[in-house]
Amino acid sequence: MMIAGVDEVGRGPLAGPVVTAAVVLPNDFNLPGLTDSKKLSAKRREILAIAIKEQALAWSMGDASVEEIDALNILHATMLAMQRAVAGLSISVDKVLVDGNRAPDFGIPAEPIIGGDGIEPSISAASIIAKVARDHLMIAYAISFPNYGFERNSGYPTKQHRDALKQFGVTPIHRRSFASVRKILEIG
Repeated sequence: MMIAGVDEVGRGPLAGPVVTAAVVLPNDFNLPGLTDSKKLSAKRREILAIAIKEQALAWSMGDASVEEIDALNILHATMLAMQRAVAGLSISVDKVLVDGNRAPDFGIPAEPIIGGDGIEPSISAASIIAKVARDHLMIAYAISFPNYGFERNSGYPTKQHRDALKQFGVTPIHRRSFASVRKILEIG
């Protein structure tokens, strides 16, 4: 049975897309230290992301843009991004394991697993490559929008990020449907 693990990164930030990954691992994968991406250092994630991509039978990324997040809401945008990641796999899978308490309709059986990114290797792998990809994207955004600290906070609502929003305003990559961003726009 071919199983894909799926996870998302970036539901909580005030800026940037939500990014997902789907990974199909072989039975004989060799990825020591594979776990939830949040439990790993950035350097370890980078090393593992390369190894995951080399060893995976297939992997794919999906995302939902800031505009889609604002139009659909973050939950529905995340589900859409997960569907895109699974649809992008180069092989057919029989089942999808999703980190969390719900899974979108993939057209095949799917099982949500709370805490799955820490216990199911294919979900852990998806967590890692999604986190690395989103972090790289936010570092690139930091070049265009240097005042917000995206290279350090990845768009999460840190004090520095919230202070920068108040001082410099909302950028095109901010999620206007999120309350703290909407509040800045209303004051603005």
